Amino acid sequence: MQQRARVSSYWTRRTPTHLVAEGGIAVALSVALSALKLFQMPQGGSVSLEMVPLFVLAARWGVWPGIVAGAASGLLQMAFGGYVVHWAQALLDYPVAFGVLGIAGAFRSPEWGVAAGSLGRLAAHWLSGIVFFASYAPAGQPVALYSLVYNVTYLVPEAVVTVVVVWALRTRTELFRRVALPAG
Repeated sequence: MQQRARVSSYWTRRTPTHLVAEGGIAVALSVALSALKLFQMPQGGSVSLEMVPLFVLAARWGVWPGIVAGAASGLLQMAFGGYVVHWAQALLDYPVAFGVLGIAGAFRSPEWGVAAGSLGRLAAHWLSGIVFFASYAPAGQPVALYSLVYNVTYLVPEAVVTVVVVWALRTRTELFRRVALPAG
């Protein structure tokens, strides 16, 4: 019985190895889910479940692991078929937009974390749209308004779907249990 307690405590203790493993799984799931689109916009952007694993990771491990995993997911999505017109646009639309999802780790409520992370992602895509996609704006319409409306059109539905999925997953409380690395 003593040996079993020792083995059990090993699996319940969290280490940097657990973080790397969970981060890799979250990134892989995010990239895979990005291919399953519920809705696709004409000039890029879609509604999918790609943000869910990144938000779960951020809720469990905190802001910095969430940012790193989000940035990694964004870079992989860019590598697997991203649309790039300039290096700064590539940074804004991929690693920055997905990395900012990690701020969800700063919130006790995963739903509020999804809202904050989604707003951060919207800000990154909005800025990219203003700077690099102004030519798509109809004549006479302010570029900032066009970029905002375009990005809200797919990001708000994606955030709503993500909140619903995260809310449903909260019944599995161990998914959202905050994890802390051991000191030292």
